[in-house]
Amino acid sequence: MVDTPKKPRKKAEPAPEPDLIAPETRGRRVKRWILRGLAGIAAFYGILILLFSFLPPPINLYQLSESWRLGGISKDWVNWDEIAPVMGRSVVAAEDANFCLHWGFDMAAIRAAAEQGGSRGASTLTQQVAKNVFLWQGRSWLRKAIEAGLTPVVELVWSKQRILEVYLNVAEFDEGVFGVQAAAQHYFGVDARDLSALQAARLAAVLPDPKGRSASKPSSFVKRRTGAIMSGAETILADGRADCFQDRE
Repeated sequence: MVDTPKKPRKKAEPAPEPDLIAPETRGRRVKRWILRGLAGIAAFYGILILLFSFLPPPINLYQLSESWRLGGISKDWVNWDEIAPVMGRSVVAAEDANFCLHWGFDMAAIRAAAEQGGSRGASTLTQQVAKNVFLWQGRSWLRKAIEAGLTPVVELVWSKQRILEVYLNVAEFDEGVFGVQAAAQHYFGVDARDLSALQAARLAAVLPDPKGRSASKPSSFVKRRTGAIMSGAETILADGRADCFQDRE
């Protein structure tokens, strides 16, 4: 019997080491996911802006929190042609007299606020709509940064009339009372379309402090502010600063 020569054993190859991800690759992967997240957020807001250019925003975060806190809120959406024209002029005169002249940011008001050390507000109606409809209340750099990004997009997609229409329907005019229709009924027992110049100015005068001011029981400050708003509403009608959202009367 012939012995078959044994084949030499192969040395066991070492198990392959697990692939190590280079720090640069891991960093790029994180960056890619961050960019995807930001793109998703931008797309989400973009879709909402497009939808709300013709659909009423159903509710916002602040209204939800107030509804939970108070056990309910009062709000009733009305279209632009169901709002007295003087109401729109009164709010513009009170909150953003150059509404028709800017693209979302009033640079003159921002400079004036900076010179006064931030003691006065400089938010335009468009910025307030971006905050009230899409974001949350309170002061934070994150919210202001997102608001600054949304504002020019809202200006680009929505008409000035639409911006004002949405603002009038989401603004708070008393604790738990949102929108001009609910406010007109709450304070004066009339519909928004039937508001007089005085009533419209009174409603605008409670902004931006609806919990501390009353349109039906005005303080001396509210009365003075009402007179200034009525004068301002007449001025912007006469000089054309209301032309972007209404026809001349």
